[in-house]
Amino acid sequence: MKAERKITANLPEELLERAMEATGEGLTRTLRRGLELVAAQSVYDSLLRAKGKYPKGIGLDLKASRKDRDER
Repeated sequence: MKAERKITANLPEELLERAMEATGEGLTRTLRRGLELVAAQSVYDSLLRAKGKYPKGIGLDLKASRKDRDER
């Protein structure tokens, strides 16, 4: 991870309390987790738009995938 930044932000106390209760973590870890979720949202959105389609050249080997499944 790159260098960290110390910030000051005005946030609703009730929202912070609910978020910390949901994560079971302290303030810093809860805020970091929330920011990671926001950052991941664009990847999630692109996966939803793909609707199961794989781009050419992704190297998906269905036979190998099925073989792996059948060996379990």
